[in-house]
Amino acid sequence: MVPLFYHADVSLCKQVVAACYRGGARLLEFTSRGDFAHEVFGELSKHCASEMPDMILGVGSLTDAAAASLYMQLGANFVVTPALREDVVLTCNRRKVASLPGCGSVTEICRAEELGCEIVKLFPSHALGPDFVKFVRAPQPWTNIMPTSGVVPTEENLRAWFQAGVTCVGLGSQLISSEVLKSGDFDSLEKRVRETLALISKLRNF
Repeated sequence: MVPLFYHADVSLCKQVVAACYRGGARLLEFTSRGDFAHEVFGELSKHCASEMPDMILGVGSLTDAAAASLYMQLGANFVVTPALREDVVLTCNRRKVASLPGCGSVTEICRAEELGCEIVKLFPSHALGPDFVKFVRAPQPWTNIMPTSGVVPTEENLRAWFQAGVTCVGLGSQLISSEVLKSGDFDSLEKRVRETLALISKLRNF
């Protein structure tokens, strides 16, 4: 499971990451969607290196190679894009940093794999659904897919995705809600992360 979120407040970001970490998450995607987001990420990256060294921190919502290069210099361990951008993939390959491009067709998935991507982001996954994953993996079971939109931390939803054959899932506001960010109830976030990871572990062992 990859929690993903964005906030402009560095202090709040540190608390969110810490809660996810305490809940057992070791991957986190910072979605770059605001002005000066790279500055927030840079501070967060240094904080994780110091306080949570085994947290694998990546960045999402990037749309060009220049942004990918900047974030890698700031410590990004993986890069997620909403579309298949070959310039981003090649830039990441030069640094041996994982690139997870957004793909919405079999052709895009195959091209991403030809470029060396080990995992593709299914986008828009809420429109394509688990059946898309199942039918893609039937002829090419080596394909690793991560849906993000359309994933909710319920047993019914997660079972559908993992039974279809996804490798992992990304969870945004369904996991890190605006209510938690406003209230500062990070204990509840930690609990939800722990429960969701336990549920995923159970489903993957079926």
